[in-house]
Amino acid sequence: MRLYYNADCAKCREARHLLEQAGHEPTLVDYRAQPLGAAELDQLLDRLDVEPDTLVRRGDPDAAQWVDADEPPLDRNRVVEILTVEPGLMQRPVLEVDERAVIARPPERVFELVDAPPADV
Repeated sequence: MRLYYNADCAKCREARHLLEQAGHEPTLVDYRAQPLGAAELDQLLDRLDVEPDTLVRRGDPDAAQWVDADEPPLDRNRVVEILTVEPGLMQRPVLEVDERAVIARPPERVFELVDAPPADV
C-alpha cells in the first residue's frame, strides 16, 4: 500500500490519518522528492479508474506553462510527459493498493480500497 503524499497538503495529511486510524500503515511516497518515471506513471494510470487528465492538477498556477485551462483533456502520453518533468502537478493524495489506485479527494475515498475502522473506534 502506497500513499503518494505531499506533507504540505491538508488532504494528504487527512488521508494518512484516516488510514492510520483504521490500522493501516501505508508507505509514504513523496512524489516531489522521488518523482515517478514514465513507466511508473503509466502503471499508476493503469490502476486508476479515471481519465489520465484527472491526474494533473490543471488549476495549479504552475500548470499554466504546460496546459491551457481551456484545452481539451490531455491524452495519456501528454500526462506522463508533464508529470515526469513537473511532478508537483500530480493530483494528490493517491492511494495505490495492489492493482488498484484512487485519487483520494475527498480523503475518505481511501476506504474504496481498504477497510474502514469499525464504527465504535
